[in-house]
Amino acid sequence: MEKKRKWPAIYLSIVFVILYAPIFYLMYYSFNSAGTMYSFDGFTLDWYREVFQDTRLLVIVLNTVINALLSAVVSTIIGVFGALAIMYVKTQRIKNTLLSLNNVLIVSPDVIIGASFLILFTIIGIQLGFTSVLLAHIAFSVPIVVIMVLPKLQEMSPALIDAARDLGASRFEVLSKVILPYITPGIFAGFFMALTYSLDDFAVTFFVTGNGFTTLSVEIYSLARQGVSLTINALSTIIFLVTIGLVIGYYFISRQSGGLTGMGVRK
Repeated sequence: MEKKRKWPAIYLSIVFVILYAPIFYLMYYSFNSAGTMYSFDGFTLDWYREVFQDTRLLVIVLNTVINALLSAVVSTIIGVFGALAIMYVKTQRIKNTLLSLNNVLIVSPDVIIGASFLILFTIIGIQLGFTSVLLAHIAFSVPIVVIMVLPKLQEMSPALIDAARDLGASRFEVLSKVILPYITPGIFAGFFMALTYSLDDFAVTFFVTGNGFTTLSVEIYSLARQGVSLTINALSTIIFLVTIGLVIGYYFISRQSGGLTGMGVRK
């Protein structure tokens, strides 16, 4: 029995090693003074200094963060109301249709989505740049938020809403004081997922970005095509550490929101 219990742990360890070994390899050579990824000659922070001294790169980082935050906020708002519409629609056929339409952007290849947005923006006359990237990111983030929020709505007992209505609560009060507090963990999860997808996306952004605007993923791709540079390693290391920070932050926020919900129930 003990051997059988060890196999899952061994299997997971192998999977994590395969997944994280290239990342740590990249991070290790970001401190290499030789400027190559073949031999480690000495420790240096020159590549990180080069990243922070590159004004153009810092502007791209700022553009990426602003775009990700805006798209995450807007897609979270739209996604929450979309999940509410799907949950409380009366006809099952309409509900299934809405769910199917919501899942189209999730299962469709990014290349097809990016090409579709490029054709759409060209037809309606939207200039490729910040606006086109923002709209595209909002579009593919909304279904993700819906998927994260909908299970929390399905978990909520209808008795909570009925009790609030019996006590004289209006529709707005039911939404703001009963439904939204209950699904807050799902909303946070949807926001962070949308933020992560926006920061990480390359395929869709590559199609809809213009000459005057780019994001980190597209810039890293452009730098990689020019040849091996440890500046890419340093930049990728910074992005990875920021991502880890976001994950840890979300973990503590979800724990805190869960604790607050538990306190409210005990009261």
